[in-house]
Amino acid sequence: MASMALPPLEAGRVYRTRDFEPWSANPPRYARQLVDKGMLVQVAHGLFACPKRSKFGVVPPGDDALMRAFLKDSPFVFTGPERWNALGLGSTAVFAVPLVYNTKRSGFFELGPRRFELRRVAFPSPVPREWFVVDLFENAGRAGTSRAELPGALTRALARGSFDGERLGAMAQHYGTKPTRDLVYTALRASAA
Repeated sequence: MASMALPPLEAGRVYRTRDFEPWSANPPRYARQLVDKGMLVQVAHGLFACPKRSKFGVVPPGDDALMRAFLKDSPFVFTGPERWNALGLGSTAVFAVPLVYNTKRSGFFELGPRRFELRRVAFPSPVPREWFVVDLFENAGRAGTSRAELPGALTRALARGSFDGERLGAMAQHYGTKPTRDLVYTALRASAA
């Protein structure tokens, strides 16, 4: 193989084929050459990771880096059990597949060794904790909790000062369905009494 100009690759970063356009008239072939040299690892069609190495071997790219490249830098937010369980409202769910809300795609996608569930769902930027409360109410069945028990848990959390009531009301108004809004407003009224 003839000598080729090498791009400045950043360990742990995920690249799209088009990112190699400045170095080649044929970016797919160029990316394949970088894979053959061991400088990149293909994680999906058109996506390549620059391996990050540690004393234990190659470290796969992080979920955030994978999503940023896959969604072409459009907004996204990781949600699901890890965020819901951290709210302290009684959910105990565990998912094998990370849940990612975004503005572009829906479905299940394999990126390297990881599988992701993407859903087109509206979310604020930046994402406050109170939005995750609304998201938990919307997904109570998936979160391993009962919608009937959540208002009581939320009332107690509001009384402890765990959430900003005004922001929570705004998040429920803008992002919640009517049943979710009713449950959140019930908890807000009860915590104010």
